[in-house]
Amino acid sequence: MGVVELLLAGLVILLGLCGVLLPGVPGSWLVWAGVSWWALQDARPVAWSVLVGATVVLLLSQAVRWALPSRRLRASGAGPRLTAFAGAGAFLGFLLIPVVGAIPGFMGGIYLAERLRLGRHGEAVAALRTAMRSGGSSVLAELFACLVVAAAWLGAVIAG
Repeated sequence: MGVVELLLAGLVILLGLCGVLLPGVPGSWLVWAGVSWWALQDARPVAWSVLVGATVVLLLSQAVRWALPSRRLRASGAGPRLTAFAGAGAFLGFLLIPVVGAIPGFMGGIYLAERLRLGRHGEAVAALRTAMRSGGSSVLAELFACLVVAAAWLGAVIAG
């Protein structure tokens, strides 16, 4: 697989990660499509292992999301700024504290956005609880699974 195809597969995965935060965009499917495109072009066993693992993780993520409350973030007052802060927090948390840091990073991003908007700690915590109950946990589950898949893909690509 050439560098251009590798960059395009990475771009599809990155678009999928961003798509998780946007309602109506099939983020998990884009991440899976990027990984499967890479695995179909790369004949190594590690590529197929990453594809099988990605499929299992994303299917488990969908099962977990069905058990959680559906996305009603717009109804709770969450806007694009909140989702941007939550996504950036999850990504930074994922990098700073590998894998498990995405969860406190996501919640920290929501808290920071609400603290800037509302100005008080108590109101920001209440808004964080509302956002997580209104579908934030569903978004977090899908984003976490997609971050794990993207990290596995990136690790396999770097390992060569």
